[in-house]
Amino acid sequence: MDKKTVLVTGNMGYIGSVMVPLLAEKGYDVIGYDVGYYEDCDLVDNTQPIVKQIKKDLRDVAVEDFAGVDYVIHLAGLSNDPLGEFDEALTYEINHEGTMKLARCAKEAGVKRFVYTSSQSVYGISDVSKAVDEEGVKNPITAYAKTKWLCECELRELCTDDFIITYLRPATAYGASPNLRCDIVFNGFVANAFTSRNIEIKSDGTPWRPMSHVRDISAAFMAVLEAPAELVKNEAFNIGTPDNNYTVRQLAEAAQKAVPGCELTFTGEHTDPRSYRVSADKILTVLKDYYKPEWNIEKGGKELMDYYASIGFDKATFESYKCTRLKCLKKRLDEGTLDDHFRVK
Repeated sequence: MDKKTVLVTGNMGYIGSVMVPLLAEKGYDVIGYDVGYYEDCDLVDNTQPIVKQIKKDLRDVAVEDFAGVDYVIHLAGLSNDPLGEFDEALTYEINHEGTMKLARCAKEAGVKRFVYTSSQSVYGISDVSKAVDEEGVKNPITAYAKTKWLCECELRELCTDDFIITYLRPATAYGASPNLRCDIVFNGFVANAFTSRNIEIKSDGTPWRPMSHVRDISAAFMAVLEAPAELVKNEAFNIGTPDNNYTVRQLAEAAQKAVPGCELTFTGEHTDPRSYRVSADKILTVLKDYYKPEWNIEKGGKELMDYYASIGFDKATFESYKCTRLKCLKKRLDEGTLDDHFRVK
């Protein structure tokens, strides 16, 4: 097989920093495309095995950016946490309009496959008595989730035999990364346990959360690139494992187990309406020869504990801008390195 070139948007972020080395190990040439919002947040060396880095805003993408590119993995976009603080219009401008411009340019340039990062948040709040599959009712609540579903719908019109698009819906990510996020649930639990020897849960711990390790997420994207076109063309897949649904209590207990001497308390003072379970049966069946997840919460907890210990992770780092996307963006706005339209100055 001829060596393929993959352009990864958001390669410098939390998932991209893990995925790019794995793609290189698989034999792909990787081109990175990232505006650099979080380039100052690496906790360890994040030098990536890439052939080229394009440092550019998603909104400024052009056809020439895809010269020599066979496949695109689209990770970039505003994540869920800043939405309550900033103008929702920015989320539509970057996540929706930017994505559609990216896809149109990629298609015009002759890219063969385009893998879009959607989200299980497109399902919204669902009936937890059963795990929702890809055909489940879509009820996106936030601007972030709405743009994910909107892009899925509009991208379907661009998909052809020569420009194959696949939609991957990861669960909430967890796991170690050079560009770590602790503003996502399990990473935060283990970080709190490690730095404070205490986890306090404001709810009663009963809500459900589907979870995906960052390496399993990366494996799913590579599986889609390698699978025959007829299995993935215009198809959506939930990313997960046979047992990827956990209650908040189970997540907290796994974090407690990973950190010896950690205390765990549930105050029950807040009711958390977000509770949903998601089925990964489709990807585990249709792509069974290509996607083989290897992670669970217990293994992930140990990995995070070992990672935090190896880098001397402390409470100051945990509470700083380096591990929280919202704090990082606010810092950049305050410093003037980011304007009100999230343009890097």
